[in-house]
Amino acid sequence: MKLRPDIPDILYKRSLFSWVWTSNLKLQGLLLCIIVVLVAVRVLPLEMQKKIINQAIGLKRVDLLLMYCGYYLACVVAASGLKLAVNALQNYIGQQSLTDLRKQLYAHILTLPMSFFRKASPGMVVSSLISEVANTGEFVGQAIAVPVTNLLTLLAFAGYLFYLNPLMAIISMALYPIAILVIPALQKRANAANKERVDTGRRMSTLISETISGIHEVHGNASFRLENRRFGAMSDALFRVRVVWNLYKFTIKVSNNFFQNLGPFVLFLVGGYLAINGRFDLGALVAFLSANEKLYDPWKELMDFYQTWQDASVSYGRIMEYFQGDPEFLSEPEEPRPPVALDGTVAAKDLVLEVPGGIQLLKGVSLDINPGEQVALVGFSGSGKSTLALCLCQILKYTAGTATLSGQDIAGMPKSDIADNVGIVSQHPFIFEGSIKDNLLYSINARREAHGRLGEDGLPSLDEIIAVVQQVGLFADILRFALNSVFKEGRKEHLVKKVVRVREAYHAGHGEALADSVEFFDPTRYLYFSSVAENLLFGTPSRDDLTPENLTQNPFFVNFLHEAGLKMLLMQTGAELTSRTVDILKDVPSPDATFFEQTPITVDEFDAYRELAGRLGRVRLHKLSENDERLLLALALRFTPGRHAIVTLSPILEGLLLQGRAMFAERIETDLPGAVTFFRRDDYLYSMTVMDNILFGRVKTNSQKVLDQIQKTIVSLLIEEDMLERILEIGLDFPVGSMGDRLSGGQRQKVALARAFLKEPPILILDEATAALDNASQARIQNLLESKWKGRSTVISVVHRLDIIKNFDKVAVMKAGRIVEVGSYAALMEKKGMLYDLVHGSAARA
Repeated sequence: MKLRPDIPDILYKRSLFSWVWTSNLKLQGLLLCIIVVLVAVRVLPLEMQKKIINQAIGLKRVDLLLMYCGYYLACVVAASGLKLAVNALQNYIGQQSLTDLRKQLYAHILTLPMSFFRKASPGMVVSSLISEVANTGEFVGQAIAVPVTNLLTLLAFAGYLFYLNPLMAIISMALYPIAILVIPALQKRANAANKERVDTGRRMSTLISETISGIHEVHGNASFRLENRRFGAMSDALFRVRVVWNLYKFTIKVSNNFFQNLGPFVLFLVGGYLAINGRFDLGALVAFLSANEKLYDPWKELMDFYQTWQDASVSYGRIMEYFQGDPEFLSEPEEPRPPVALDGTVAAKDLVLEVPGGIQLLKGVSLDINPGEQVALVGFSGSGKSTLALCLCQILKYTAGTATLSGQDIAGMPKSDIADNVGIVSQHPFIFEGSIKDNLLYSINARREAHGRLGEDGLPSLDEIIAVVQQVGLFADILRFALNSVFKEGRKEHLVKKVVRVREAYHAGHGEALADSVEFFDPTRYLYFSSVAENLLFGTPSRDDLTPENLTQNPFFVNFLHEAGLKMLLMQTGAELTSRTVDILKDVPSPDATFFEQTPITVDEFDAYRELAGRLGRVRLHKLSENDERLLLALALRFTPGRHAIVTLSPILEGLLLQGRAMFAERIETDLPGAVTFFRRDDYLYSMTVMDNILFGRVKTNSQKVLDQIQKTIVSLLIEEDMLERILEIGLDFPVGSMGDRLSGGQRQKVALARAFLKEPPILILDEATAALDNASQARIQNLLESKWKGRSTVISVVHRLDIIKNFDKVAVMKAGRIVEVGSYAALMEKKGMLYDLVHGSAARA
């Protein structure tokens, strides 16, 4: 029975040469034709050499010289063009075969049993698919072209040598049998070293993958020396084996070169003797020497091909050995048919799952679930709850007993039928790189792909996606991602204009009410919740050297401060900030970041500014070093009066800074036009987020209540402007990063839940699907299951928190791989059995 209709049977049993015979045969045929012509035009120049010397030069005929040289040039040009064509074709054939191998190997790997992936290293899989298979592609591309080309060339050159002089031809050929004996013996040792190199490289890939995956543990245990030692030992082992391997390869090349260089010596000796005695004309000797020299080119290429073949054989053999194995389940129906619709009935009878070593994780489990019922699987860790759930959705294969969905044996069902009817959410859901929307629609898109649906057919609408997102509690996160988005200039112009309208409506309707919470950008007022640098810029720079952190290094800005009369005043402010901070914190042992909340000095800078404070007591400001001036200016430019209460902003400096703001804007527009985008109420600020564009100001508080109120107000305005859906679409396009690392654990679980709910399957299997959620979010999901999914889908939920199982139709209590009791929550509690003990935390009964 064929388990994957889209890939050949038993991939790992295919020989290396099978890829040669199944490659593009039309191109291989064209390649052979070109090779025959190429060999012919390679031999002709040798005959032209003889004729040029014996006839053109010997007879002193210029016309013959020009004719034979023309023929010679034509052959050289033709040979070069044909060789290029051969190389291009063999490269195309090799890369095509490599691509086919990668695709089929990847498809095979995806269908391997879960037991394989528990042992396999991701690094090993990646290394095999990316680098190790490359040798196979190189070999397949050369498998016909290289041996045929060079064997025909050898035969053609050898025939020409015998045509010129049989004796010398026999002498020149006598060296080849010796080489044929020596080279394979060396190659055998090189192969053994290459196998060890491949195995050591795989172990290194595994080590790297393991360390990177467990980087939290490495940092948590500061195990840098330990990991460096492990990697160092592996690197040393790889170093040694690669040295040996390369030595054998170099020895093979040196042996080839030795035989190549020995040949002319013998020919000069014998041919020279024959020429001196008049038994060999000069032109024939030159042609013979030239042919003999060229004879080593195809020989050398054959030896290189032999080495490529051996390297490919080792790599290919190791790959197929590593990925040897068959899928446990039928992937798709053997014959095309419409998707199967199950009614949600689930049954297990005497179900057993035994793993290597004779350990039984399930020991004769029996359970009957009616369509639409909600069943909780509970028990201590290791009792078999998750194992049973994974068997019922065909992730694991049970070893005895039966399990059915709507009367169909799970073990015999195609995976496509399971995927069409079962939604699965695990405790640690996997999030793929891409957008939130990509992940929400992953399951649906997989089924559409399998059933050949194109375009928008079968996709949920945006309203349906938003509804599910709201139900699982992901709406606020997606809205936040959207409001924190930054638009590129020239993109989404239709939204840009609407955002500016929302800004105006926001300020008109809520400006006064939020005046105590938000400091709006006003060119006539100083912004106390923005830094001095931000007040002067009053905009967002488009150049790195004008960002607040780089201003002290920018000569243009420093000169502006000096000319505006602000430099010395800011240095005085920096000095006051330094003195006050150091005076307050100098006696605090090891102050942490919380001590620095009311000063622009950070905990990492404190020692530097404490030393500067000492110098300020001895040196006047105008005599400070350039570095000390820079330190004081940097501190003053970071000073935010609304947050750094350690020093107050003087009215004089405030007024001068406002004047400086206007002067700076004029200077920028004159000297550096476009370097800063200034805050103007009618303009969209492309360097700022959507939220900042709507607020057009700085929030003064970190109060969550205020922030929520601001967001609610913005949402209502977005609805009024008919923009909410468009903004949410931006949030749905938020890139989640590799394995969803830009999302929190709770957000990842909400995405997985929404992914399953959007699928609307008749059976839902939840394996501690709310473990990463807070209490409120867990309650939200439980209410959703009880309201929307009750009676609509069969729900099998592995539950750890027992306070949420009261409304399940059935509770199945598991212990040591067995179901010890099944019934409603009320009935089991009244019985005072295992569930009662679990709920009340007492010891489990025997």
